[in-house]
Amino acid sequence: MAKKVLIIEDDPFLSEIYVTKFEESGFEVFLAGDGFAGLQKAKDEKPDVLILDIVMPNIDGLGVLRLMKAEQETKDIPVIILSNLGEQEDVERGFELGARAYIIKAHYTPSEVVARVKNILNK
Repeated sequence: MAKKVLIIEDDPFLSEIYVTKFEESGFEVFLAGDGFAGLQKAKDEKPDVLILDIVMPNIDGLGVLRLMKAEQETKDIPVIILSNLGEQEDVERGFELGARAYIIKAHYTPSEVVARVKNILNK
């Protein structure tokens, strides 16, 4: 059975790239364009892993992460932050809130992101 990944990303171009890469690697992919839609989709689909951008409209990724970790039905879903925010305090905050990994978009290709996700799921 395919592993499920939920990508919460507001950039349609990046979303499409990551959806394609994950599907090519055998994942079942769900997509949400903002944090509130992502929270609902996480509850509905129960993904094996969640890829989360930080800078988004309505509620940012750190707010989504905080809410996810507070909810019984989503608190155990591994969350990987995928953001261009690379300041040390952003990274530390992500880990404090419960992120399993923090990936800076500009430093990794989509294929490398998929490889990191697979590695995290196999632990």
